[in-house]
Amino acid sequence: MRFDLPEVDAFTRPYWDAAAEGRLLLRRCRGEGCGMAHHYPREFCPYCWSEDVVWEPATGRATLYTWSVVHRNDLPPFGERVPYVAAVVDLAEGPRMMTEITDCPEPELRIGMPLAVHFRREGEGEGEGAGAGAGEGAGGRVAVPVFRPA
Repeated sequence: MRFDLPEVDAFTRPYWDAAAEGRLLLRRCRGEGCGMAHHYPREFCPYCWSEDVVWEPATGRATLYTWSVVHRNDLPPFGERVPYVAAVVDLAEGPRMMTEITDCPEPELRIGMPLAVHFRREGEGEGEGAGAGAGEGAGGRVAVPVFRPA
């Protein structure tokens, strides 16, 4: 059993399919007087409760808000990755997103540092049903958005 692959449903399928294509999507409210972007994806706006919310492409740019280095995690496959940097980033469009920082030693991390999204391919060879078939690119792999220094 793996704990790093998404549980995909009909609502989140566009998000994971875009990730498999190397694109990050957000949800944006089209409610009168709102227009706020949000993440994680919801079927309603968390600011004004409007259900007039659509998917839109994000730039993939962010700044580091905070982070923590994980030295121990017993859930597969995280134990194979330790130490890793769990982080919260401020997306250029406004929302905050929980993610992982890659390709940067922890001592070089700085609050406010510019970051860019990239996509880790997961689930290859995991057998039928890994990732519920959504967000799969070549080889049946799921793409998970993570960030690295811009």
